[in-house]
Amino acid sequence: MIKAMLSRAGSNDQDILAYFTRPTRSINHRAIGEIRTEKKHKSIKAATDSDLDDFLATWPDIDPQTGLSLRGDELLIKAREAMIAAVHIFNGAGLTFRAELFIVTSIIAWTYLLHAWFRREAIDYRYFKADGTVQKTKHGEDCYWELGKCLRHARCPIPEGAITNLEFLLELRHEIEHRSTNRIDDAVSAKLQACCINFNDSIKSIFGAQFGLERRLPIALQFVTFSADQRSVLKKASHLPSHIATMMNTFHETLSADEQGDPRFAYRVAFIPKIGNRASSADLAVEFVKPDSQEGREINSVLLKEVDKRRYTGKQIVKLMQDEGFLRFQQHNHTTLWQELDAKNPANGFGKPGDYSNTWIWYEPWLKRVRTHCQEHADRYA
Repeated sequence: MIKAMLSRAGSNDQDILAYFTRPTRSINHRAIGEIRTEKKHKSIKAATDSDLDDFLATWPDIDPQTGLSLRGDELLIKAREAMIAAVHIFNGAGLTFRAELFIVTSIIAWTYLLHAWFRREAIDYRYFKADGTVQKTKHGEDCYWELGKCLRHARCPIPEGAITNLEFLLELRHEIEHRSTNRIDDAVSAKLQACCINFNDSIKSIFGAQFGLERRLPIALQFVTFSADQRSVLKKASHLPSHIATMMNTFHETLSADEQGDPRFAYRVAFIPKIGNRASSADLAVEFVKPDSQEGREINSVLLKEVDKRRYTGKQIVKLMQDEGFLRFQQHNHTTLWQELDAKNPANGFGKPGDYSNTWIWYEPWLKRVRTHCQEHADRYA
C-alpha cells in the first residue's frame, strides 16, 4: 500500500505515515523513506490502484473511543467487547442464569486478550502436530491455544492471583458445560468481581491505560439493600448443587490462606451506609477508601472484630497439626474429636456452616482446642 501511495502524486512521507501508525503500532517516519529508496522491502510489489482505492475508501477503520484498528487490533477489540458484554449480561435485570453466562463470556474475553499479547510478542500460539505441521480444525482453520494453555505459558503476563481466579472459573465452566448448575450467582460473586478487576488491570498494564473499561461500565444501581438476616436467608434458599459445592470446596482446599485471601482471586468489598461529610463526596453513591488510610484502618478494625474471624477447613486443621509434629493426627481423628465434643453445636462458637453445602468452617478457638488435644496425647499422635 505504501508503494502504491508513493507512486501517486501529492503524497509525502509524513502524510503516508499517518495511514499506518496507531496507538498499538507506532512506526517511525524513517520506515517510509526506506521503502521509497528501496533500502528495505525491495521485493514487495506495489498494490494495484483498485486495492489502494479500496483501502483509502474504508480508512480510517478504527474504534473511535480507543483508536484501535478494527482489523489490525481485532483481538484486543474483541477482548474488550466480550468483557463488556459479560458484565452487561450479569447486571441485566430479569436474567436467571447470570453467573453461567458471565463465566463463559469472560473466558472468551481473557482468551482474546492473551492471544493479542502473544501476537504482539511474536509468540506462536497455535497447536502443532508431532511432525511440526500446524494442527487444523475439521474445517481447515488453525487450532489456537485455549485459555488454560495460555495461562500455563512461561511468559504469561497475568499475576498469580488472577491466574488462580481464572483456573477456578475454568473448572466451574467445565461443570456448567456438562451438568446443570441451578443458581450459583451469590456463591461466586466475589470471584466474578475479581475477574472483572483483574481483566481491567491486565489490559491497562499490558496495552495501555487508555484501553481500560471503567468509563464504559458505570456502577450498577440497585433497588435493595441486604441485612445480615436477609443474607442468611438468601444463602439457605440458593440450593447450590452438590457437584458445584464439591468442586468449589475441593478447589479451595488446594489453596493456602494467603491464596484464598488474595483479592485477585476473590474480591470482596464492605459497603457501609454513610452520610457525606465533605462537599466533594456527599453525592457519591460509592466511595472507595484505601485500606492503609486512617479511615480505612478504622473501618477494618470494626469489620475484623465483628465478622472477619480466621477460618479453617477440617483438612487445613489436620495439615496444621501434622506440620507441628503430630504426624499421626488424621482426618478421622479430627472427626471423632469434634463429634465427642459436640463442636458443631452453634452454642460452642467453634465454627459455622460454610458457604457451600456439606462444608463446615472452623474458627481459631477450635484450632487451639485441637492443638491442646494433640499435646495432651502426644504419645498417640507425635
